Amino acid sequence: MTGARLILWDIDHTLIATRGVGREIFGDAFEQATRRPMERMAEVSGRTEPDIFQATLALHGTEPSDRLFARFAQALATGYAARVDVLRQRGHALPGAAAALEALHAIPGVIQSVLTGNLKPVAITKLAAFGLDAHLDFEVGAYGSDDPVRSNLVDIARQRAAKKYQVALDETTTVLIGDTPSDVATARQAGAAVIAVASGRSDTAALRAAGAEIVLEDLTNTAALVKAATGDGS
Repeated sequence: MTGARLILWDIDHTLIATRGVGREIFGDAFEQATRRPMERMAEVSGRTEPDIFQATLALHGTEPSDRLFARFAQALATGYAARVDVLRQRGHALPGAAAALEALHAIPGVIQSVLTGNLKPVAITKLAAFGLDAHLDFEVGAYGSDDPVRSNLVDIARQRAAKKYQVALDETTTVLIGDTPSDVATARQAGAAVIAVASGRSDTAALRAAGAEIVLEDLTNTAALVKAATGDGS
């Protein structure tokens, strides 16, 4: 593969919105793992699932352990799989997401995957629920279960893609697309280009202030997205 470029998508509020279903499933999984109801949930923006779980445990005065997280992770994956219909009823793919994925897929050399704090089975279930999984190579993605520090996930994905496709990838050919200042910081810290999309809680001003040079209002301008992601719009 020549001219390889790795596009890493954030999921929540970049490609999809779960409209509260995710929080409900998290709460159910928390209760199954800890045997107590979740009274409060830690801030989730820009964090990995292990980090969110550990912080939520702290809010409840509970010490973290590998055993607790393993129970939680299994319950979370099972919960999403069981509530796909609810996800479809209440959540949705964000405008332009499907067209953006399809347009980038058509460009030779482009490898698309995800960089997300979600656990791998949860990420796949979420995207498949809205038909956004076809053009993503989940094998080379990086997930919350790979490393609790989000910025470390970029190099994990880059190494996986380089090995699978036998290509050289660097900071100029790795692009992270996300909706938060944390996504911008992740890309900067890890050595990757970044496209910020103001489809979540952060507006264009906040994303530019975080250091994003390319900021889109949303994904509906497919041509602009492709040009930003590939550098030439071809």
